[in-house]
Amino acid sequence: MRNYHTIFVNGQWVPSTGDATIEIVSPHDETVIATVPNGTPDDIDAAVAAARLAFDTGPWPQMALPERLRYLTRLADLYEARLDEFSEIITAEMGAPITLSRTRQAAGGLYCLRSTIALAAEYNWEETRSTAESGPAIVRKLPVGVVGAIVPFNFPQMLVMAKLAPAIVAGCTVIVKPAPECPLDALLLAELVEQIGLPAGVVNVVPADKAASKHLVAHPQVDKIAFTGSTPVGRQIASVCGRDMRRCTVELGGKSAAIILEDADPAATASSMEFASFANSGQGCVSQTRILVPRARKNAYIEALADMVQSLRVGDPSNPAVDVGPMVTRAQQQRVTSYIKLGAEEGATTLVGGPGMPEGLTHGWYVRPTLFVDVDNGMRIAQEEIFGPVVCVIEYEDIDDAVRIAQDSAYGLGGSVWTNDRTAGMAVANRIRTGMFGVNTFTLDFGSPFGGFKASGIGREFGPEGLDDYTETQTLYVDPTLI
Repeated sequence: MRNYHTIFVNGQWVPSTGDATIEIVSPHDETVIATVPNGTPDDIDAAVAAARLAFDTGPWPQMALPERLRYLTRLADLYEARLDEFSEIITAEMGAPITLSRTRQAAGGLYCLRSTIALAAEYNWEETRSTAESGPAIVRKLPVGVVGAIVPFNFPQMLVMAKLAPAIVAGCTVIVKPAPECPLDALLLAELVEQIGLPAGVVNVVPADKAASKHLVAHPQVDKIAFTGSTPVGRQIASVCGRDMRRCTVELGGKSAAIILEDADPAATASSMEFASFANSGQGCVSQTRILVPRARKNAYIEALADMVQSLRVGDPSNPAVDVGPMVTRAQQQRVTSYIKLGAEEGATTLVGGPGMPEGLTHGWYVRPTLFVDVDNGMRIAQEEIFGPVVCVIEYEDIDDAVRIAQDSAYGLGGSVWTNDRTAGMAVANRIRTGMFGVNTFTLDFGSPFGGFKASGIGREFGPEGLDDYTETQTLYVDPTLI
């Protein structure tokens, strides 16, 4: 991995105003693999000033959409040519298994970018409406302005592109603040931005810790904050933006339930849960972390789930055969382990896994994939987001009971139902209030909105709804008598 000695502000690589650096530590072997500048509030000020100038006086917001899309298409082409490099960097810096990095992490960023380009060509940027008194009104979408994009560690490229692509398509300018645990992929993206020759200040990348993030959120010259992360931090950000009447989208946590109906095949369903529950080593807000099984057939489903969890291969994330890599930091490893211990203390039965290092591993921030049974939905392990390879099996009596349990959560991000009967599956889906729900599937599509109800956030990413959140709607009345 290469070290970076500068940050990307106003189209140039410049030194940070401070001397502090961020050490990027391998979650696999705990060695320092790179260092980058730790951006300061002054660096944020410089990036915001550049973005503000580029938006207020630069060509980007006024540029015709086809011309903006030509820049973005060039960016997508360069990005695709370096997909392997992005994948390897993400695996090294945050521990995602390399197969996932190739198919979902780096590739997710590319797919999101290309999807946004295609969407923009069809998006309803302007329409004319008739009015009762003053002639036709022109309703048009304008860019929201300067955007602060704060990106989490778990899917860094997919989630930076979920913010960056619609923002710059709409004509906004952006300050990207990557997670301090994994800024290397964002800085590589900045290199590509430089290569395509975007006007100065349109995209700025400042790796930094919490102090600079708070400064960005509260900055009066930022028109919108786009954040993905924890619900507690999201509440703080929404409060600050609400106080100042500035726009925000906050994509937050989840505790999604997978409801298994009595007709579902145990082995096939357990196989689907491998990705739905354990993808990215469980570090996903949409992970199906509560698996609801019918009490009448619980043994068949529990046995199949136990076999699946026991078969997961844990180890070096650069090995394509590995299913579960390390947690992103030691603190995250300790946090997940504390929940595993808490589950036993609460009375749940640890059927697979438990605290301690996985067999054969002596270093790295690893956690044993853990399956709890005999879980009551009121337990903390069933209510709180653990963000690791830990799943709770909860029994239900009938469909009404299953729906009640699934809905009994502060979150409302995702969920699923597993059945061989489409009608039965749709009947369950029609009763669940979450932002996304799957019937015999667990997926995410870049042409469809992503986001949640309740404590899972405000706003949507992806699809036309995601583009909506980077625009303001203006109504323009024109005197019809004008020549």
